[in-house]
Amino acid sequence: MRIALHTRVREDRIEAYEAAHRRVPAELTAAIRGAGVSSWTIWRSGCELFHLLECEDYARLLAELEHLPVNIAWQARMGDLLEVAHDYSGAGAAAGLPEVWQL
Repeated sequence: MRIALHTRVREDRIEAYEAAHRRVPAELTAAIRGAGVSSWTIWRSGCELFHLLECEDYARLLAELEHLPVNIAWQARMGDLLEVAHDYSGAGAAAGLPEVWQL
């Protein structure tokens, strides 16, 4: 399944956000893959961040990562950088952007 998400980086933290993503912990990327994600891309336009995930089951992904210590640490780090964060709670499974059109 494809999931599109929208988050927002703080204007004064763009450089730190991009630097953090050049060094995502290997333990976290392994956990994301292990939870069924085959691809995760983030694009930035100004402060707006757009994510596209290819995964087996988005709700399962969130459930597997929500209480994982490496993800909790990463989300705390992102919390300092983002105005609008990715929701890893059970309610976050409904946070995907609705698809309007596809070719």
